Amino acid sequence: AIHDPQGQEKQQQAAGVGILLQIMMLVLSFVLGHVLRRHKFYYLPEASASLLIGLIVGGLANVSNTETSIRTWFNFHDEFFFLFLLPPIIFQSGFSLQPKPFFSNFGAIVTFSVLGTFVASIVTGVLVYLGGVMFLMYRLPFVECLMFGSLISATDPVTVLSIFQELGSDVNLYALVFGESVLNDAMAISLYRTMSLVRSHSAGQNFFMVIIRFLETFVGSMSAGVGVGFTSALLFKYAGLDVDNLQNLECCLFVLFPYFSYMLAEGLSLSGIVSILFTGIVMKHYTYSNLSTNSQRFVSAFFHLISSLAETFVFIYMGFDIAMEKHSWSHVGFIFFSILFIVIARAANVFGCGYLVNLARPAHRKIPMTHQKALWYSGLRGAMAFALALQSVHELPDGHGQTIFTATTAIVVVTVLLIGGSTGTMLEALEVVGDSRDTSLGDGFEVVNNRYMTRFDDEGSPSESGFRTKLREFHKSAKSFSELDRNYLTPFFTSNNGDYDEDDDINNDQHHEERIPFTRRGNF
Repeated sequence: AIHDPQGQEKQQQAAGVGILLQIMMLVLSFVLGHVLRRHKFYYLPEASASLLIGLIVGGLANVSNTETSIRTWFNFHDEFFFLFLLPPIIFQSGFSLQPKPFFSNFGAIVTFSVLGTFVASIVTGVLVYLGGVMFLMYRLPFVECLMFGSLISATDPVTVLSIFQELGSDVNLYALVFGESVLNDAMAISLYRTMSLVRSHSAGQNFFMVIIRFLETFVGSMSAGVGVGFTSALLFKYAGLDVDNLQNLECCLFVLFPYFSYMLAEGLSLSGIVSILFTGIVMKHYTYSNLSTNSQRFVSAFFHLISSLAETFVFIYMGFDIAMEKHSWSHVGFIFFSILFIVIARAANVFGCGYLVNLARPAHRKIPMTHQKALWYSGLRGAMAFALALQSVHELPDGHGQTIFTATTAIVVVTVLLIGGSTGTMLEALEVVGDSRDTSLGDGFEVVNNRYMTRFDDEGSPSESGFRTKLREFHKSAKSFSELDRNYLTPFFTSNNGDYDEDDDINNDQHHEERIPFTRRGNF
């Protein structure tokens, strides 16, 4: 190759200009988001503002005919997305999950995120396939329809959560929306990977093998993440790093563990995203309390900071990409019907699972219909769906991936701009924000004298169906997990013998009353 110093210099300059442009867009995004929040303008949430900034800059670049040069500045590979942008966002969502409300609504959250996402994926996939068969829309093979169904089932209610944060909301509803969105990402990725494997080895795959593949991905990734989390908890418990002069080392080690978990899972051909999510949940619950107070403050701020940056950048890039990419807009029918079908699938997911959860709960603990409607409405699509669609472009043949990618980006824009913008109004109409309902904290917990007490419900009457009894048994197992955690896991993995955050809980309860000040990505 001939050495061309001038060409290299030009490339460097282009890269510099590209990075400058990206930084300017980020700064503009944060400033605009702050101004909108300050003036309580809920019709344009932060995520929507970032998306619009990307759309406008991309549109201007298109008009000014500098598309190719700007495209080279924005040399954005999906590897960069999966290695640097997505991990901090997913880790932070697991890390900011408060264990008490999450585990007290654990049964409901698992039902919505595991069973519900599965239902939504299948319903979407089948409807898209039938739409193709009936010539309503572009026809895709059945397995590819299921791939589309699983990637589009990944919800990202960042807008809804930020509005909950502004207006205050019922603690159980917040835990449901946030918990469902966190675990739902893991489920959607596992489903997508499974369908992708089925497509590549289409011969001789039976349904049983598909289930095994899915469990392999999901359980394997979860085990890797939990294992790394527990290892980090033991290291910080016994290494004696929580002294003043070792704070720097402590923080460095803590920040490296999530990436270690991510890369370990990827190296084992599992899902790094699922792994890092569970590492986040375990590290918050066990490792975090083994850190010194200063390190705790630092790591909380650090992960919050990089996840905010990554998230804003993702939305800007999505907007930019929509304006710049050569999309196959010829399939407008595909986009329109896809939006219609995901609305139907989301309803099947939320109201179907809501019915099942209410069967298992006593009368005073049932999920109200207003909460179910809010949960249905908060099914926005975001970074996760976009990332998987970006992958599908490389994986699927002759324009199929491109069609899915175009439909996904259109769905993300429509849900973030239209649904995101109208969320404040909708939630106020449903009266689920700013309310103060009964102060019980979810399945089997209530506050008595500022302590969380486990409440044992009455046994089901003899006339109850066997199915209902089984649901009640599952309900009890969530309680027994809390017992196991309190009596064995917390004393073993943390240095405070079983009194995890007791004082914090007491303080929180005094200004709880179901109105919670939240930070952006969901700290209670």
